[in-house]
Amino acid sequence: MSGIYGNGVSLAEKMLDYLWTRQSVTLNNIANDDTPGFKSQYVTFEEELKERLTEASAASRAPRRAVAEAIDSTKLRLHTTRSETTRLDGNNVDMDQEQVQLVRSAYEYQYMVNSINNDFNRLKSAARTF
Repeated sequence: MSGIYGNGVSLAEKMLDYLWTRQSVTLNNIANDDTPGFKSQYVTFEEELKERLTEASAASRAPRRAVAEAIDSTKLRLHTTRSETTRLDGNNVDMDQEQVQLVRSAYEYQYMVNSINNDFNRLKSAARTF
């Protein structure tokens, strides 16, 4: 897809996948709020994506191709929070933090959907002129 749309749509698609996973992990944390001994989890991908894109953009040969490969090769990481808990059951889910994370991910997801829609609308508008 990068041939017509460049790397923007590919990047947005990857971000949507990551954000969907982040929402799923957050919802799992919320669902296990009352599970004794449950340790909350979180997903990271931004730092790896940033590093790979920085390295790819510095490539002197075929930077567009290098950026596409950097986007495709980025993987998310699932972490388990091992922090101490004040609860007697050993569960460390912080509902306030999880709800904030859920709303944040939902807004970021909607932003990325709007970004893709805007890209397609611009392309559609440009095609109408022909």
